[in-house]
Amino acid sequence: MSARKSTDSGAGGTVRLDKWLWAARFYRTRSAAADAIDVGQVRVDEQRVKPAKSLHVGDMIMIRVGGIEREVRVAILDDVRVAAPLAQARYAETEVSLAARAAAEARRRLEREPADTRKGRPTKRDRRELATFVASERDDDGF
Repeated sequence: MSARKSTDSGAGGTVRLDKWLWAARFYRTRSAAADAIDVGQVRVDEQRVKPAKSLHVGDMIMIRVGGIEREVRVAILDDVRVAAPLAQARYAETEVSLAARAAAEARRRLEREPADTRKGRPTKRDRRELATFVASERDDDGF
C-alpha cells in the first residue's frame, strides 16, 4: 500500500486551487472544480485565476456553487479528500457569508414551490378556461 503525499500548512507549501476545492468538498470532482474556476465562479482575493493557481494559507476565496455564494479563508492546505467534517476544518467561512447563506435559506423556506399548486393534468374545464384566456389576450394585443 502506497502512502499519499500530502501538503500541510505547517510546511509552508502550496496546493493547486482545483485540488484544494475538491479536497475541501466544494465540488464532487477535480474537473468540476477546474470548470467552475474557468467559468469565473471561483475567485481568489477578488481576482479571476486559473485552476493551477497556488493557494497559500490565509487566501480569501469566493465560491459560487448552485447559486449560493460562499466566502472562505484558507486555513489548512491539503490535497487529500477526507470526510466532510474533517474537510470543513480546512477553511473558515466569513461572518458575512454565513449571514447571507442563512438569509437565503430563510427566503427559500418562505417561498412556495410553484408546482405545489398544480394537481396533475388539467381538466377539460381548465383547458377551456386557458383557451378563453389566451384568445382574450390575443384580442387585446391586436393579433
